[in-house]
Amino acid sequence: MLELLVVIGIVAILSSILVPVLGKARQKTKVLLGSRRQHEVVSSVSLYSIDNDDLFPQSVATVGTGNGWNWSDPRKLIASDEIYLGMHRSMGGYLGSYIEDADTMFCPSAPRKYPYLQAAWEAGDDWDNPDTLFPRDPLTGTYCFYWNYTGLLYEKYRLFEGPWSSSGSPGQSKVLMSDYAGYDHWRKPNAFGSCEKIPASATTKPNLPLMSDWWYRRSTGSGPPDVKLNAGYVDGHVGSFGMAGAVKMKVIIDRSNCEPYLGGGIGPGEFFLPPDACR
Repeated sequence: MLELLVVIGIVAILSSILVPVLGKARQKTKVLLGSRRQHEVVSSVSLYSIDNDDLFPQSVATVGTGNGWNWSDPRKLIASDEIYLGMHRSMGGYLGSYIEDADTMFCPSAPRKYPYLQAAWEAGDDWDNPDTLFPRDPLTGTYCFYWNYTGLLYEKYRLFEGPWSSSGSPGQSKVLMSDYAGYDHWRKPNAFGSCEKIPASATTKPNLPLMSDWWYRRSTGSGPPDVKLNAGYVDGHVGSFGMAGAVKMKVIIDRSNCEPYLGGGIGPGEFFLPPDACR
């Protein structure tokens, strides 16, 4: 009996040591997988530009209001409507022949995989979520996509312009995509959110029919949490950055005068870009 108790005690001690280590190793593996997926997306966008006169796909992060269309959450995989007749409302409509596995477009560190991700990717412009009554459903994912996207930066309230082509142009950013990291989203006002797990009491909610899930943590007044994120660039590399020290961007609700959404959990909130996104 004494020997059995000793063995049980040793196993308990080893478990208390190994479980946290294994958890950290698993999270690091997910981060590496996320980096590889971003590499694949960046490469696919580059191949698209080669086949389309050096131009990147149109952004689908739009919503059909105001002057025909305005900007929306840069995580959009499928918009409610196309910007103009003849354009795609889905990212799959542009990149479906370059990316077959929809998991490539999804952060592996997110709490849960969106249940209809592959079906939505393959349906493209014809996507219709079976769980809703909407005839043309949008879909918001876990990565932010910045090609052909325009946002409003906090710094002197100047515009952020995502890259239009692989050759680049003065004033355009070199960032094509990044992990989602933000603050004050309508789903969780006054909270930080990210597709990467947020340390210290991070929680989550089930997927919405039109939106993937992500981690969040209420603001404590001590600034952004210590979360490491990845971003993919026009030149093909994927680099890391932290939520603390990132550049903040707001979504433009009215493109005619670049008016952003108000705060207070009314709109999609703030989005965190890598510091070199605006140089």
